[in-house]
Amino acid sequence: MMLHKPTYNIHPHIHTPLLGLMPCLQFWFILPGAMTFSEILDRVGSMGPFQYLHVTLLALPVLGIANHNLLQIFTATTPVHHCRPPPNASIGPWVLPLDPNGKPEKCLRFVHLPNASLPNDTQRATEPCLDGWIYNSTRDTIVIEWDLVCSSNKLKEMAQSIFMAGILVGGPVIGELSDRFGRKPILTWSYLMLAASGSGAAFSPSLPVYMIFRFLCGCSISGISLSTVILNVEWVPTSMRAISSTSIGYCYTIGQFILSGLAYAIPQWRWLQLTSSAPFFIFSLLSWWVPESIRWLVLSGKYSKALKTLQRVATFNGKKEEGKKLTIEELKFNLQKDITSAKVKYGLSDLFRVSILRRVTFCLSLAWFSTGFAYYSLAMGVEEFGVNIYILQIIFGGVDIPAKFITILSLSYLGRRITQSFLLLLAGGAILALIFVPSEMQLLRTALAVFGKGCLSGSFSCLFLYTSELYPTVLRQTGMGISNVWARVGSMIAPLVKITGELQPFIPNVIFGTTALLGGSAAFFLLETLNRPLPETIEDIQNWHKQVKKTKQESEAEKASQIIPLKTGG
Repeated sequence: MMLHKPTYNIHPHIHTPLLGLMPCLQFWFILPGAMTFSEILDRVGSMGPFQYLHVTLLALPVLGIANHNLLQIFTATTPVHHCRPPPNASIGPWVLPLDPNGKPEKCLRFVHLPNASLPNDTQRATEPCLDGWIYNSTRDTIVIEWDLVCSSNKLKEMAQSIFMAGILVGGPVIGELSDRFGRKPILTWSYLMLAASGSGAAFSPSLPVYMIFRFLCGCSISGISLSTVILNVEWVPTSMRAISSTSIGYCYTIGQFILSGLAYAIPQWRWLQLTSSAPFFIFSLLSWWVPESIRWLVLSGKYSKALKTLQRVATFNGKKEEGKKLTIEELKFNLQKDITSAKVKYGLSDLFRVSILRRVTFCLSLAWFSTGFAYYSLAMGVEEFGVNIYILQIIFGGVDIPAKFITILSLSYLGRRITQSFLLLLAGGAILALIFVPSEMQLLRTALAVFGKGCLSGSFSCLFLYTSELYPTVLRQTGMGISNVWARVGSMIAPLVKITGELQPFIPNVIFGTTALLGGSAAFFLLETLNRPLPETIEDIQNWHKQVKKTKQESEAEKASQIIPLKTGG
């Protein structure tokens, strides 16, 4: 901490033609004495009361994100149903035709109302349910309200797909907006947008209007998740990133339990939709306390605001005097490299311009895709458990608790790369193992599915942290956005792959399991970020990659030098 002052005191008074004409040399001269942002954060309190409150404010809204992601499990359940009798039907038992399995048809009725005693006539003419359906359910759902059954049953899945499409579109769009306008405004706007669009969906007069509002819900969820990850990573010290990120992930798990309770207590889908959305109006107000990213403020040239923010954090952490010592000149000097890099505008194309960023983007994209792809393949098969939907939700939510706890330990001790790789490899293995377990062994199949889902939940937690640590600051939000897109693409394609089960029952699991194995293998080619400072510029990650290659070459050379004498001696 003392080393930067002599350099800083001398620097403002150096006025030589050489330094004036050679800014590159000037930059090289001051760099050794400059502090990194992590060191500046240490001065104002790297893990004090501010950070705990900051993470809490970011984590609370995540409780409600699970409600929206999984809401249609309860608001769009398809109850037992059958054709409604014609208005002119005679009084007596309403007899339905039987399907090939001997169960009453859900979508057909006899053309003529049969007598009470039905003769053994299996060739009797049938017709669709021209007068609607009768539903056997204590819940009020969009399926019942808009008759999304039989020929209209695909509209129910379309509603969920459109919601996922909103998340898909929101990722890169809001990622770009966040890099341009800042993390905090986008976070606040996303909270407000989710509250408004979610409440709008609760009052939708028709299915198309409901779908539009659900699409906007998806867009806003992308903004919330991306901004939450970035603001968490940039304000928490390196040693605590894994803990804070996984703690926020646990809020999503708890949210799944809350959703089950809310759905049980509120059987009307409109009230459940409104109850899940209204709290985000409050979160939008609370988000005004969340500070903007200092890195983004510096890169945007807003030095005064950056200084005031740091001083506010210092005061909150009981280091007011340290905060007063900071000046705009010192901030500029210490973050000179960030300021220089801000003159260059970055976008999606920069993710593919440099070789190491191409590798990171490709490997992370495959890992994100395979995680979302395999995760929703298991999530869509929850009915195989054979228990009611409330217990199903608790089981699938409960497995996240041990999974994420083990993930946080592995992230902190084994590293990000090994953790990410093995989580996907284990999930892929569990899905492939389902092929060889007969359907009669229901308990074993359920155990494998729960284990696989736990691994994939851990993979999501790891990916959010790992991705934010791999991309440099100037491209971090854009990289997070494009990576998240691939998870959403996977979640949208998963239902289509399920259809291949009509050809052969094992085909979907082969595709899901193999893709997870490929994602786990790709993660082995990423850089390890454990206990490393965040890269600020593209040059940082290039130098980091060169250092890793050099270390690897030296290690291989050392091994070779030990082997050669042995051969010579033989």
